[in-house]
Amino acid sequence: MIYSVFDEGRELSDESPVLTELKKMIGKEMRITSPDEIGKSGIRAFAQAQGDLNPLYLDEDYASGTRYGGIIAPPTLVCETLQYMVGEVDETGGAAGRFGLPVGMEIRAANDYVFFQPLRPDDVLTAHWKVVNIREKQGRTGTLYFLEYDITYTNQRDEMLAVNHETLIFRER
Repeated sequence: MIYSVFDEGRELSDESPVLTELKKMIGKEMRITSPDEIGKSGIRAFAQAQGDLNPLYLDEDYASGTRYGGIIAPPTLVCETLQYMVGEVDETGGAAGRFGLPVGMEIRAANDYVFFQPLRPDDVLTAHWKVVNIREKQGRTGTLYFLEYDITYTNQRDEMLAVNHETLIFRER
């Protein structure tokens, strides 16, 4: 199979040896479960760091009187927290065992979130990553590699909290 990429009108008709090797990652999976509940303090810290002072995230009395019946987290906390991470942290502050490419610098290119239900203080997160695609493109500064993966987030009852389709770009050094 031949993959084509375009760079300012020039077609590259052959897959590079680097891409051929990287494509072996497609289908690989990783699952990490948090050692702890997310907690009210984790929700409060995230909301404050985001500058989102919604009382649903901070005020138990207020939140108890809403349809949620108590404190919930800002929606993206489920996808952005490393509360579920156990083990080593890499030089970027992320999970050392997460998917990355052994080429160049990582740049977050896109996230496509779907939220199913709010994250609550007593939730214990499980994040399940799966590599779905790797492709390359010639950029102005060299070869770019695009890593796409899906992450599903569930709680301790195996209820779906969110799905994130994320794309990372790695610029060859």
